[in-house]
Amino acid sequence: MSDKILIVNYKAYIHAFTQNGVTIAEAARKLRAKLSSTRIILAVPSPLLYKILEIYDDVYLQHVDPVSPGSHTGFLPAKALEYLPVKGTLVNHSEHKLVYRSIVQIIDDVRYVGKEVVACADTPGEAAGLAYIRPTMIAVEPPELIGTGIPVSKAKPEIITNGVKAVHSVDPSIPVLAGAGITSGEDAVKSLELGASGVLVASAIVKAKDPAGKLEELAIAMDTF
Repeated sequence: MSDKILIVNYKAYIHAFTQNGVTIAEAARKLRAKLSSTRIILAVPSPLLYKILEIYDDVYLQHVDPVSPGSHTGFLPAKALEYLPVKGTLVNHSEHKLVYRSIVQIIDDVRYVGKEVVACADTPGEAAGLAYIRPTMIAVEPPELIGTGIPVSKAKPEIITNGVKAVHSVDPSIPVLAGAGITSGEDAVKSLELGASGVLVASAIVKAKDPAGKLEELAIAMDTF
């Protein structure tokens, strides 16, 4: 795994389904050659998966379901990732919360098929609880700052420091990402300074007038930290 992680969550913004979604993937592909210690992951909606994979291969699905393969119309079983050309998935984002037993099942199923899973937490306490079930990474995002443009690294830096401390008190090998309101390279670097291993970003890039330029700003700033 790279030293630093930059995850771009496309969410379900209409921009994700327009040229912006393609532009971000093309920019990520070009940036890969410039980056020495930063990995860019694109978390995309299921309908966009193969379109984005034609351009860029470090891709997550935004969500899978805690069901076994079988007669479940409208669900995507976590174990189905074994047959999809993705690197992993997100789970328990603040916009798609799950009960703990469902998170456990998804993490177990995703790990069983050899893929990665980033578990999202609203608070350091929730992050510590998730650390016991050993996701690949944990992202701490206070929901009140998501989409506001007010970066957690400035508004609530203690969320990052306490989140890292809480997770590492359980398992120091789990990278902790920071999210919510991250809009600039400066915000991302501040998160790294506070102990995070990377950031989870959405609207700042997906809804940007120049998504490629914004992605490059964050990635280069992180890579040179």
